[in-house]
Amino acid sequence: MPGPISFVPGQHGSAPLPASQPSTCSCSDPALRTEVWPEVARAELLARGAALKWASGVFSRPEHLERLGQYRKRESQRTASIHTRLKSVVQSYLEGVGWGLRQLQESRVELGDASRALQKAGSESSRNAEVMRSMETLRELSCSHYQLLATVSNLPRLYSVRSMVAETERLVESRRLLEAHARLTELECWQDDILWQLSGAAVSREDQQLVLQYFSGVGRLVEALGKEIWAVVSSSLALARQNPTPFVSAVRIVEREEAVDRALLEERGGVAGGAGGGGGGGVRPLPPGRPRFWRERFFKVLEEAVSSRFRSVSYMHTRGPGLAGHLSALQHAITADLATVRHLLEQCVPPHYRLTGAYLRASHQCLQAHLALVSSWELESGEIFAVLNWVLHIYNSPDMMGEAELVAEMKSQELGPLISLEGLEQLQKKYVQSVQKRVSEWMHKALEVELTDWQRDQEPDIDHEGFYHTCLPTIITQMLEENVRVALMIGESLRDQTIQMGLCEMENLLNKFREALVQFGKEHRKDPNNSQNKLYLHYLLASISNCIILKASTEGLQRQQSSDSVYRFSRTPPSPMAALERAVRRACRLVIDQLLLELQPTLRGLLSRPWQAQGNPSTPAVCQVLERHLELYGRVRPPCRQRLQEEAQWLLVVEYVRVLMHKRLTCRNAGERQQLAQRIAHDDQQLRELFTGLEGEGSVPEVNPLALLPVLADFIRLKDPCMLSLEVSGLVTKYPDISEEHVCMLLDIRGDVSRDVRGAVLDVLEQSAPPLPAGYRPIFTDILVPTSTMPFCLPTAKCA
Repeated sequence: MPGPISFVPGQHGSAPLPASQPSTCSCSDPALRTEVWPEVARAELLARGAALKWASGVFSRPEHLERLGQYRKRESQRTASIHTRLKSVVQSYLEGVGWGLRQLQESRVELGDASRALQKAGSESSRNAEVMRSMETLRELSCSHYQLLATVSNLPRLYSVRSMVAETERLVESRRLLEAHARLTELECWQDDILWQLSGAAVSREDQQLVLQYFSGVGRLVEALGKEIWAVVSSSLALARQNPTPFVSAVRIVEREEAVDRALLEERGGVAGGAGGGGGGGVRPLPPGRPRFWRERFFKVLEEAVSSRFRSVSYMHTRGPGLAGHLSALQHAITADLATVRHLLEQCVPPHYRLTGAYLRASHQCLQAHLALVSSWELESGEIFAVLNWVLHIYNSPDMMGEAELVAEMKSQELGPLISLEGLEQLQKKYVQSVQKRVSEWMHKALEVELTDWQRDQEPDIDHEGFYHTCLPTIITQMLEENVRVALMIGESLRDQTIQMGLCEMENLLNKFREALVQFGKEHRKDPNNSQNKLYLHYLLASISNCIILKASTEGLQRQQSSDSVYRFSRTPPSPMAALERAVRRACRLVIDQLLLELQPTLRGLLSRPWQAQGNPSTPAVCQVLERHLELYGRVRPPCRQRLQEEAQWLLVVEYVRVLMHKRLTCRNAGERQQLAQRIAHDDQQLRELFTGLEGEGSVPEVNPLALLPVLADFIRLKDPCMLSLEVSGLVTKYPDISEEHVCMLLDIRGDVSRDVRGAVLDVLEQSAPPLPAGYRPIFTDILVPTSTMPFCLPTAKCA
């Protein structure tokens, strides 16, 4: 303990009060206080320290001592108030202790009374136990008399059980169902009462089994009655049209049985939480065979009846052409049965049965299973079409399930589709594959017929517009359009798949057609004079017209497709248009080859010495062959007609210039050059007159090949060789594909070109060799110049 600290004004710190200050503890002896209550001494020290700290803060200066009296008065009042509250608390505590002592005294008295009462009850219980042992014999006699009383009271029922069972069996056999059910209910009540009485009489299990065996006829009656009821329910559709009374009786019995089951279950549910007593005061056990759930059985039997109705529809001719008839029979059967259910059977059952919905659900499930079975067969396209049309259109049509009430009922039942989306896609895929197989066979046969027609000695058919054609495009077009029209009856998706298939088969056909044309041309070149091929050109032209017809048909099919069908149904879209173009190019090439074959004998006489004479028949012969071909080209549909005419012009000019290059004519003087130029100009005039009537049809191309002949004539006619450089410059501008060899050959034909002029011309040719413009069709590229046999060297600057 710290010693006393004197108070120094002006210092702020805590210090204990002087030891001489009197203590507030009620005990006058400090040593006793510390020994008895040590906490009091510690609290007093803390209080002194706190008071000293407070005083040092308040009276820090001498002038603050003037308020000492006020602080003393205020602290005295506070101390008095605290003492008052402490006295009040102690007083209330003492009063509570006194009340508790009085309660304890009263409880002690009551416990004594209770102890004496328990002792008295114990002595009386001991005396009663001795009396109860003497009553055991009386209890045994009471149980025996109770069993005898139950036996005597049930003897009349027991004697009449067999007769009632036999009578009930006769009622069941005669389908007097309500009466039979009433007797059966009475028998069941007897059985339940006897079993209940036996359960409270503490009989053995063998005795209970004996009673159950005695009432075994009741179980057989339940089975027989149920069998008759379910037979009535199974034939309800037929009975409703004749006599619905048995069905009404069956429904009433089902409802009564359902009410009994519900009452028994509710009774056990209501008392399940209570304590069961012995004898007749407990919960009765469920009777044998309960609950029966005959309402659930009613709907199961109805579903089985619907399923049997489906099986009753003839399956003899389901496959093949009979499938459509089978589906039609299903439609009529379901429609008739649905009308019976809605207008007759619905009136015979309670509203909560919703019999129409139950029939719809059962028939829909049977249809789903049946159509799944049918879809698994190997079906032809006609059979698949019948299934798809029936599922997608007939089933939901107003003729079947399309009425508003039925649609709402089907939605409420959440029946779903007859065939899933995956199943429909599989069926559509099988349909397209089947149609593809048939279309492929038809196209193959049509192509065989076309190849046979090519060997005829009769011209191809001519349509109303005067164009050659055969039956091939008509067969192909009608076949594809018919299949597309049939597929559209199912839906746009199937139509698009059918179009895709048709385009693929069209492409395959055109590839084979092109191969057939190639083979046709090879056989003709082996023996051009064969009598079987005398109409070779005519059938080539008919093939070109056929391709144009097929192109129009293909474009029509492509326009019918949906925009995204190409990417939905095929990773590699078919390209029949490209196949068509290849076939047309091959046919046109063969036609032009035939023209060249017929022109070659007459072309040999051109640009020869006799040819320069006016009376040489070579040019008229060329014109006759060309005129006959152009007349035949008029039997071809545009634009291939113009294409052939253009190719004929190119061929004629190319061959004419090639003959000019190969003849190696060398003019010896100006007169021969003038004569040669006049002859070329005359031939050009004859050819232009031949093609003049075709210009209005758009046959003249942007660069007319016939314009080359006057240019060559002017080149040969030119009198001043020094002007040849300018002439070659203009020639290169018009025909940038002309080569040095071609120019050298033309200079050789002139025969008057010196070495210096030749060098200057070739320099101009080298300097003015422009690139080929876009869209330019070369003409000199197809004209090969033969190698010169005479040694010739250009000027020194060009020699190696």
